[in-house]
Amino acid sequence: MTKQKNKMQDNPILHSTIKGEGNPLLILHGYFGMSDNWKSLGNEFSTDYQVHLIDQRNHGRSFHKDEFNYEVLVEDLYNYIQNYQLEKIYLIGHSMGGKTAMLFAVTYPELVEKLIIVDISPRMYQPHHNAILAGLNSIDFSIQNTRTLVDKKLAELIPDFGIRQFLLKNVYWKEKGQLAYRFNLESLTDNNPEVGEALPPFTVFENKTLFLKGSKSDYITQNEEPIIEAHFPNSKIVEIKNAGHWLHAENPKQFYSEVCEFLG
Repeated sequence: MTKQKNKMQDNPILHSTIKGEGNPLLILHGYFGMSDNWKSLGNEFSTDYQVHLIDQRNHGRSFHKDEFNYEVLVEDLYNYIQNYQLEKIYLIGHSMGGKTAMLFAVTYPELVEKLIIVDISPRMYQPHHNAILAGLNSIDFSIQNTRTLVDKKLAELIPDFGIRQFLLKNVYWKEKGQLAYRFNLESLTDNNPEVGEALPPFTVFENKTLFLKGSKSDYITQNEEPIIEAHFPNSKIVEIKNAGHWLHAENPKQFYSEVCEFLG
């Protein structure tokens, strides 16, 4: 396994963990997530592919920037691919990462062999992370100076234990006695409306595309099928059983099976 370090320059390269040999399989996490969320599945995929678990800007161990929208996320990914001289990639994106992956595929179709979109569609989604952002912004790390205290404070606005556990993965010891967030909360708060943006009209990706949706999730419904078909005419939609929006974590066995079958 190799860990790629940020190059602090005009065009810094996204942080990633790379493992395995074979065709490059790039995985993009969702909003408030990080590449570590995909570590277990990444290890499984690495027996057949060269897996790149990538932190998108303002997330994980990648660089922080004020600017945050899908156009710059796509250019970050393009720079990453050029840096590693990758061709004919397989690209997986979950939620926000799926939005990045869709825009990347229609912008640079010659670089993408197959595309897998996880529980998100090309349509616009209204901003719906207000409670999470309010909870995260309510934390004062000089007062909430332990993980237990951070969780207790978050619970005032985010009652869902599972969501809090997911968010707490981003809390780390910046230095002795000083907790911090890995993500760039200021930029994510300022640019929250960008996360739900639709794929631009009349953009098309012709190669094979797999949409995976959670059986308990409402991010992809029958209403989304026509817009998916319009942008991705060579696509299919497969349901992951007993899973919500984080289907790769809730039913990793079926997720792994469906992806492997699709990639062949």
